[in-house]
Amino acid sequence: MADLIDYTIQGNDMQIVEIGLDPGEGVRAEVGTMMFMEDGIEIQTDKGGRLFKGFKRMITGDGFFITTFLNTAAAKKHLAFGAPYPGKVIPLELSELGGSIICQKDSFLCAAKGVDIEIEFTKRMGNGIFAGEGFMLQRLSGNGRVFLHAGGALIKRELGEMETIRVDTGCIVAFSPTIGFDIQYIGGFKNAMFGGEGIFLARLEGPGTVFLQSLPFSRLADRIVAASRTGNRDESSSIGDIGGSIIDGLFGGDKKY
Repeated sequence: MADLIDYTIQGNDMQIVEIGLDPGEGVRAEVGTMMFMEDGIEIQTDKGGRLFKGFKRMITGDGFFITTFLNTAAAKKHLAFGAPYPGKVIPLELSELGGSIICQKDSFLCAAKGVDIEIEFTKRMGNGIFAGEGFMLQRLSGNGRVFLHAGGALIKRELGEMETIRVDTGCIVAFSPTIGFDIQYIGGFKNAMFGGEGIFLARLEGPGTVFLQSLPFSRLADRIVAASRTGNRDESSSIGDIGGSIIDGLFGGDKKY
């Protein structure tokens, strides 16, 4: 049975979730997401269940441990969690979603103590190999509240029976366990080489709920890296022009005495 936690979402484009814990209540989170906490909240770090769960998390590139923040005081205490890049915080009640949801590991923010957090291995090996670097799924199970993070704008889609959409893997935040998930090659040499959308897309098939994000962190990071490379080239060119002028002035070029 998961703890019944109170919460408030603050902010617009850089949202945080502030959680109120009654005595004895707790919340579980990935390492590094906590923003602040009041006195009386104790940090407990463990492997999030059985030893095998910790190893599964570690070999898939996630942390071995899960952090639990437990209110050991006699009064209600507050703490807050924030995401590392702009976007929206999504509160979800698992009991209203059939008891579980599957999400990208980078989208998980925190959950009520009692929610089970484990790596979700897809049935097809190719899904993990071709979905993209850093793409890994988690299953959140139980009857408590969980908080996910979506970069940019949040889009919620309800898919009917056999209804499908194809999505950039980085744009997936979470989906119902009833959703069929597969990775597909987009086809066509020109599409693959010059389309700019990658060569694989995720295919999601209903029925169920899908949560998407308009600005995945991987896309934002790619733009930052590309801009920094351009900036470095421009800076190098400027430095080279200055250096060339100095050399010309010292050893050659038109000199007037």
